[in-house]
Amino acid sequence: MDNTSEPGRKHSAETFAAELRRRIKEHVKGYEAGAKLPTLREFAASEEGVARGVAEKAIDRLRAEGLIESRRGSGSYVRTSRIPRTSPGRLSPTQWGNGLSIQAHDTDNPPRAVDVAVGDVVPPAHVAEALGVPPGEAVLSRYRRYVRDRRSVQLATAYLPIELTRGTRIEHTDTGPGGTFARLDEQGFGPTRFVERVISRAPTPAEINGTEGRDGLGLRREGGLVFEITRYAYAGDRCVEVSLMVLDAEVYELVYAFPPEV
Repeated sequence: MDNTSEPGRKHSAETFAAELRRRIKEHVKGYEAGAKLPTLREFAASEEGVARGVAEKAIDRLRAEGLIESRRGSGSYVRTSRIPRTSPGRLSPTQWGNGLSIQAHDTDNPPRAVDVAVGDVVPPAHVAEALGVPPGEAVLSRYRRYVRDRRSVQLATAYLPIELTRGTRIEHTDTGPGGTFARLDEQGFGPTRFVERVISRAPTPAEINGTEGRDGLGLRREGGLVFEITRYAYAGDRCVEVSLMVLDAEVYELVYAFPPEV
């Protein structure tokens, strides 16, 4: 147990973390969701006189607990609510079939897609295999970066067979009401089932800093993790889309709602 403290200081890292935790959970003024915390220097200069090292350890502890987030070049903030990602409801035909985005299913303040780029590419081998495309053959790629409150929270690239996209609105940056799934449904290839594979891992440098002129996630602390989600959309037995997504694990909550046991 870490009780690091300095002579003349009344707080250890443990007791100061407990005090900050109390303020956050009781919504003490200045510690509400989204509030910026005092700097280490300000904590040291306050009436509490908390040593910089002690304050730093306490903040690190609360960051690990998910109560605080650090923003690169800005400081530490009380975390706002996480973004829920609710499955399988977000993928239901009652969502995209009624012209709604799947992002809008999760929250009233969903991330918005920016930096949308559409074009023909040769996909990764496992994507080509899932789509039934010969190695080296091009498919349509749809890249998006999602932003919420000016923060990059997700990178996503969807791959679809060209024969299902050529001449359709799927080739546009704006796919229209209901998105890609609704456009596939208009051709008789609306998704009837999905498979998602989820892992957590460290982000790559390209995912953090961006590549090819695109912005990355810009994770706000070293040692952060991402959720890597690979989603397969099937129309019957045919895979009609593979989507590779990288989500900032610090801001997302993955929610899975299952039917009750029979």
